[in-house]
Amino acid sequence: MDMMIKGFEAVLTPSSLGLLVAGVIFGNIVGFLPGLGGVFALAILIPFIYKLQPFDAFALLLGTHAVINTGGAITSILINCPGEAACAATCFDGYPMARNGKAGVALGAAFTSSAMGGIFAAGFLLVMIPLIRPIVMSFGPPEIFMLIVLGLSYIAAMGTGSTLKALISGIMGFMLAMVGFDPQTGDARYNLGTLYLFDGIDLVPLTVGLFAIGEMISVGTMRGKGLARQIETVGSVADLWEGVTICFRKWWLILRCSFMGATIGLIPGLGGTVSSFITYGFARQVSKNPETFGKGNVEGVIAPESANNAKEGGNLVPTLGFGIPGGAGMALLLGAFIVKGIDPGPAMLKENLDLIYGMILILAMANILGATICMAFSAPLARLTLIPGPIISSMVVLFCFLGSYGVKNNFYDIVATLCFGILGYIMVKAKYPRAPLLVGVVLGKAAELNFHLSLQLFGKFFVLRPITFFILLLIILGLTLPAFLARRRKGRVAHGS
Repeated sequence: MDMMIKGFEAVLTPSSLGLLVAGVIFGNIVGFLPGLGGVFALAILIPFIYKLQPFDAFALLLGTHAVINTGGAITSILINCPGEAACAATCFDGYPMARNGKAGVALGAAFTSSAMGGIFAAGFLLVMIPLIRPIVMSFGPPEIFMLIVLGLSYIAAMGTGSTLKALISGIMGFMLAMVGFDPQTGDARYNLGTLYLFDGIDLVPLTVGLFAIGEMISVGTMRGKGLARQIETVGSVADLWEGVTICFRKWWLILRCSFMGATIGLIPGLGGTVSSFITYGFARQVSKNPETFGKGNVEGVIAPESANNAKEGGNLVPTLGFGIPGGAGMALLLGAFIVKGIDPGPAMLKENLDLIYGMILILAMANILGATICMAFSAPLARLTLIPGPIISSMVVLFCFLGSYGVKNNFYDIVATLCFGILGYIMVKAKYPRAPLLVGVVLGKAAELNFHLSLQLFGKFFVLRPITFFILLLIILGLTLPAFLARRRKGRVAHGS
């Protein structure tokens, strides 16, 4: 209880609250710009947290990431183009409602259900942390090493296409993590004879270049076109309020979809897209009017919006408790912990429990604030999507380079940012997922260190320890089950044909 009070008090300071508001505004803006998303937003902000206190830093980062899907509902409903992949299911009924003159109702329902799902996420995380803390605190180097390997094995789930490409991306990240000093011998490795790489790959140029610069190169090739061509009318205040009241009448649906979203979020690699589509299907099954789905049923907006915000609470459980990123955004959050000198997992549950409770409050406040801002400024925000892509990309690229350089005032950081930006663009064009590469870099050094400690303390048979062996079985299951299920589906299709 003392840690909870301490964490809440730290969040309620003027500096943390100010950065939380700034993060929420930025998150809403990025959220409704199609093609950017939460990973891009965090990559942009990481260079600016170096000099911030931990509570201030994560008020900015988590406040931004928590409301990405809230902002994404605007373009999903008004122009049938999801700002974030997790908002795709919202298009199915949100856009038909806009075309039928009920855009305000749809937006009001989307913002309110998003806020309610986010509040549920905070409560879910508050309940889960005390449950997993005793388990995680009993882990030693062997168990931590196997957990990291388990996290690396989930890399395959982070790819939206080829599993092989996701694994290749993860291996590339693991290889980049080997750059720098060997934790056992102190020898310099793969530094190309430069002092810049003696301490390894810096996460700031990596994340900014890989995600932000790489994305902006794609946006900059739009040849004067905006992210949207036209938008439907937003509607009146009365319409927005009608959407709010509908959510309170549909509280039981929101509660069930929020629980489903948070539970799905516990599984690394699934994320908001899966939860939103599953809950959309669930809402259609339990609806009294399933035939109206796809034609403008407000329940088709409420279900995915509550789920994709609630999944943040589930995503944070493996991220904070085990150091295993729950999704691509959580992988960048792991990188931010390392930048601030915090080790997620058992060490964090022991030494930074007040920060975890502070993040729970940040999650709840961000969702309420994000929904309120979207409600008030949805019309002018929607018009920003008409700005030509090259103008947006040139401004953001300049912002990225200034941020990377400003961390250490090192020119080589700009060079590294540009190199990783080119790599990110190539990966996008070749359809290689970038999140697994970041996960490999973030978890690589920790895996190597705990592997050596496990060998020294327990010998080469440390994998036979009970908990370690159980995690090993989960790894084997996670790697083989998707291939087995895919082969089984192909067999059914071939047999059916």
